[in-house]
Amino acid sequence: MRTFSKKVDLRSRQGMIDFLAAHFRYNTMNSWNQSTSYAHNVKVHNLGFAREQEHKLYEMIETDEFYEYIRDLLNDFAVRHRYVWQVGFNGRNSGYLVLYQGYAKPSGYKSVCTECGQRNYKSVGESGNCKCGRCGANARIDYTAPPLEIGCYPGRNTDMGEDFEDWEMYQLRERVKVVCDFDKLCDDILAMVAGLIENYEVCEETVYRPEVIKRLCEVAS
Repeated sequence: MRTFSKKVDLRSRQGMIDFLAAHFRYNTMNSWNQSTSYAHNVKVHNLGFAREQEHKLYEMIETDEFYEYIRDLLNDFAVRHRYVWQVGFNGRNSGYLVLYQGYAKPSGYKSVCTECGQRNYKSVGESGNCKCGRCGANARIDYTAPPLEIGCYPGRNTDMGEDFEDWEMYQLRERVKVVCDFDKLCDDILAMVAGLIENYEVCEETVYRPEVIKRLCEVAS
């Protein structure tokens, strides 16, 4: 199994520049967009697993649960960096993990209906009314911590074409720390995937879902 992390001497200006300049990069959107960022090739055949493990992994990536595990790690990274830096998949068949620039700002919502989930820009305290405008239930409550609006800039490049010669040492250190944390995230994801391969297998279940149909019913006399 391969690793993505590298040790970088944060005291060495040239060492940090070399690390950033040599790091693998990939498109943040499409190839025609000409915008790239730090990235890693995470295609199954590039992860260093044995053939039997690869076959099992190909089956696992067809399940929803597999990506739920990965999303938890991606979210932890985003929270750790206050959503200024986020990581997502890109490329055909999502074969690359890419470091994106992002943001988090107040959404403006102050209350929510506990019945239907409808959010409102007014607080219950301000309006004196807990009735939901969508479902009519008296179940609207104020947020204890107002939700954030979270997003990323998929078309924005990061350090593309940068030679870093004009950067201050503290700027280089901060960027290297972010990229190293991104590399470690890729290692953490790979370790998690290895654990899933070792401890789980894909099984099939038949799930019956209710379906609403229309039919003729005799009118009661």
